[in-house]
Order: sequence, then structure tokens, then C-alpha cells
Amino acid sequence: MRMWDVPPRMMCRKHLLGEHVEMHMFTGTFRKKVNLKGYLDRGLIDTNKVQHRHDELVAEMIRRGYNHKSPIDVDLCIGIKDNYRTYKFDIDVNIAELIRRCAECRGLYNEYTRIYST
Repeated sequence: MRMWDVPPRMMCRKHLLGEHVEMHMFTGTFRKKVNLKGYLDRGLIDTNKVQHRHDELVAEMIRRGYNHKSPIDVDLCIGIKDNYRTYKFDIDVNIAELIRRCAECRGLYNEYTRIYST
């Protein structure tokens, strides 16, 4: 599981929908009382942003015309935020890894930076 936390417009369909599912997986993992420390140690989640990130991803999904029928459990998001401290989360590392892994995301990233960097 991973929170990319890059601007959703620079994500391909697969990564956008995948990260959306992973926000739900983080809350489910927390609900089952599984420790999230390993994800934190590897910089894979910002515990302060799970709900906000879910909402960002949903907004992009709707903008693209996708259906969304899975609200996130706000209480679990608060629980994650209250029980874990985020550290070592680096969005620049995440952008580099995402565009390394996915040619489609790399193209969207290049387009996004061209449009929004002016």
C-alpha cells in the first residue's frame, strides 16, 4: 500500500484508482488493529492526510467522469491521524518513483508541469 500524494491530475487511471483503494485499505488495516509502523518507516503514508487525500482522489475521479460509491470512514481516518505520527514522507521521492514506474504518469506529469509551472 502506498500514498503517492502527487497532484491527482498527473496520475494515470490505474494509479489514481489504485491509490483510492489504498486509502480504504489503510483505514481497514487500522480498523483491524494492524500496526502501520512499517508503512510509516518506509515513508509510504502521511497519516495526517488519509481523509483529505481520499477526497482529492474522488474529486479527480468525478472530474474524469468515473463513479464513486465508497465514502471513507472519517472516524478511522481520525484514529490513524491521532495514533500515528508521520515522518520520512517525501512527495518528491514519490513523484520520482511514480514517473519512473509508469510511462503514462510520466507523460501526465510532463504535461502537468508544463501547464501549471507558468
